[in-house]
Amino acid sequence: MDADATLLARLQFAFTISFHIIFPAFTIGLSAWIATLLVMWRITERDRYRNLAQFWTKIFAVSFAMGVVSGIVLSYQFGTNWSEFSRAVGNTIGPLMGYEVLTAFFLEATFLGVMLFGWNRVPPWLHVTAAICVAVGTLMSAFWILSANSWMQYPAGHEIVDGVAYPTDWWDLIFNPTFPYRFAHMVTAAYLTTAFVVIGVGARYALKNEHPRQSWTMLRMGLGMAAVLAPLQAVIGDFHGLSTLEYQPSKIAAMEAHWGGEEAAEGGVPLVLFALPNAETESNDYEVAIPNLGSVILTHSWTGQFPGLKEFAPEDRPPLWWPFFGFRLMVGLGFLMIGISWWGAWLWWRGRLTTSPRFLRLASWSWPVGFIAILAGWITTETGRQPWVVWQVLRTEDAASNLGFATVLTSLVMFVLVYSVVFATGIYYMNRLIVTGPKPYDTGGTPSRPLTGAGRPGNELTRAGEA
Repeated sequence: MDADATLLARLQFAFTISFHIIFPAFTIGLSAWIATLLVMWRITERDRYRNLAQFWTKIFAVSFAMGVVSGIVLSYQFGTNWSEFSRAVGNTIGPLMGYEVLTAFFLEATFLGVMLFGWNRVPPWLHVTAAICVAVGTLMSAFWILSANSWMQYPAGHEIVDGVAYPTDWWDLIFNPTFPYRFAHMVTAAYLTTAFVVIGVGARYALKNEHPRQSWTMLRMGLGMAAVLAPLQAVIGDFHGLSTLEYQPSKIAAMEAHWGGEEAAEGGVPLVLFALPNAETESNDYEVAIPNLGSVILTHSWTGQFPGLKEFAPEDRPPLWWPFFGFRLMVGLGFLMIGISWWGAWLWWRGRLTTSPRFLRLASWSWPVGFIAILAGWITTETGRQPWVVWQVLRTEDAASNLGFATVLTSLVMFVLVYSVVFATGIYYMNRLIVTGPKPYDTGGTPSRPLTGAGRPGNELTRAGEA
């Protein structure tokens, strides 16, 4: 494949994976949220938990369907656009993806029908068990996919024979050195993403004084989760960064726009807050940096050093702008999530959570923050690995199929058109479900009604405990 066709093939895969990843990430967290609601319903016997589980299950069904539809074509691209990749590493990547289908997807599919259609048709214990199994299935799916991706980031447990990778130790291959941090980071991101969607929907209802008991439950549980996971994600991210520095130093150099060289051999490495990395001059334009802070974060030493971009051959360096700005967007949104969740936790503690219009308005707008952070992190991870599709084993330019420019362009345009229709339709139906809101009368109860005096501080705790 010529260079232009390879670029189009990369754009096509980037488009489809970026579109696809937001739905599995959402369903990972949403399935756990639904299972938690059903467990709480069985423990407390309060119908509002069951009502919320029923409401979010409908949204889960739409998101799950969109994830399946958008994900199927990814495997076909391995054979159409990236046949050399499949030939060279199919013996290692293929089984991991097969295990994902055999363990995770079959488990999800088996119990998904019970979770979706078992309301009032199966015993409550079976319905709760089905929801838990679906949540476990989504986690197992993330396990295998991230294991495959982590192997591409730092391949282990294999040998190369005539340009083809063969497994030699499945334990080392599956649990390669970067996998634990990558798995923890992604799963936590999925839970955080769902937490902010739940917070956003709860705040939206609270602003309109709709579904007051359910909105209070969503705000309380979503903020409780986010207030813990958001700072924890920062800690996990630090460990993940140290692991990346050890196994993919050129990626860290690109993320930090750190050029190194003799002139930087003395003193600590600054933390670059903003710059325009310039590959031609091997320097940063318009740089704004904090002295020594880069060393503190990445080496835990005031004057610690780590490899700069100049220590790698130009053809082995990642692209500069994508990992640099993607990383800063992800980190900035992470701190935003910490701020929102802690502000909400403070208002909750003061008994003013549902009576603060400024917070509720901000919270209602915060629902896409997690999705954007996941995309920014994914872009950072994947572009920072370049020019390798499998780190130091297979270059991206050598992994592509021998296709013409027009062929790849046609399929790319078709993907964009079809995915745009699928995405718009899915978002439309999910928004319709949110507008309709939870319906307590679906379970034989009575519709929600506004809480008398809900605008007075202190009433939210008393009223939310009723029914």
